[in-house]
Amino acid sequence: MPTTNWTRHHILSLADFTPDEYDTVLQTAASFQEVLSRRTKKVPTLQGQVVANLFFESSTRTRSSFELAAKRLSADTLNFAAATSSLTKGETILDTAKTYLAMGADMMVIRHREAGVPQAIALEMDRLRSRVGVLNAGDGQHEHPSQALLDLFTICTLLDPGHPRLELLKDKKIVIVGDILHSRVARSNIWSLTATGAEVHLAGPPTLLPQLFAAYGSEIHGEEISQSPIPNPQRKLFLHWDLEPALQNADFVMTLRLQKERMTQHLLPSLREYHQRYGITRDRLKLCKQNVKVLHPGPVNRGVEISSDLMDDPQFSLISQQVTSGVAVRMALLYLMGSGKS
Repeated sequence: MPTTNWTRHHILSLADFTPDEYDTVLQTAASFQEVLSRRTKKVPTLQGQVVANLFFESSTRTRSSFELAAKRLSADTLNFAAATSSLTKGETILDTAKTYLAMGADMMVIRHREAGVPQAIALEMDRLRSRVGVLNAGDGQHEHPSQALLDLFTICTLLDPGHPRLELLKDKKIVIVGDILHSRVARSNIWSLTATGAEVHLAGPPTLLPQLFAAYGSEIHGEEISQSPIPNPQRKLFLHWDLEPALQNADFVMTLRLQKERMTQHLLPSLREYHQRYGITRDRLKLCKQNVKVLHPGPVNRGVEISSDLMDDPQFSLISQQVTSGVAVRMALLYLMGSGKS
């Protein structure tokens, strides 16, 4: 395991992550990736610690990945299901979290449909002077840090399996396509990928681009956003409302699921029209570099964000690798948060 001076108690957002922290996560995840390739896939790193998975929102990949990651580290797990919890009897979210604190939880992994819930729980844990670390597993339209970190790890291990690191993505062109307005994955990926020195291009219909970005011009096709909301001027962020210019010479294309459950207005004429204009297909990938790779955080609406045949083609798709990477990255995050308590 790499030595580290990790000091971050909670992982709630990637907005203030440093390059050293990114590289620490990548190198630690690489170590655990090697562990997961062994016959015995379990290590005693977090033996005796308790990880509480508090998922107030439905999830398959993220919840299962965190649970498996905790068990691979020999931690005990507590799994919360909102539908069968005391929330149905009027208990507050903070009271639920304090119940798990009283049970001896060392770390809490929080997912909620409303933005800010993991931060509120982290503040309450700090107010109570507990040593509980809180990890944001996705909150509303805010962020999804572990998904962005596993995306980063997937790309970096493709470029250098033995030594994944931030500098590998410098000047690479990465396109994020789709429902950026409702996507916490997109927000976290914007922070992480621009920190690498990559060119990040956002593409989607005007109704699904965040107003934060769309407000800088009536139509910005391929022009760098001069008033970028990202404070570091070295970060390169571009905006496109047409897909083809965004895809030109792209190294990686990340397509996002249409967040139909979060859409409160009719923002698209139809799914068919969306696929015709923004769906990723083999023909559209011809605009990219020859060795382009495609990512998707899942779950996938086949034939909407990406053609079904392309999704299953290992020549282009990194989707299954993303799922595999998720366990190693989440092991790394739990290890880094919990190693000081062992």
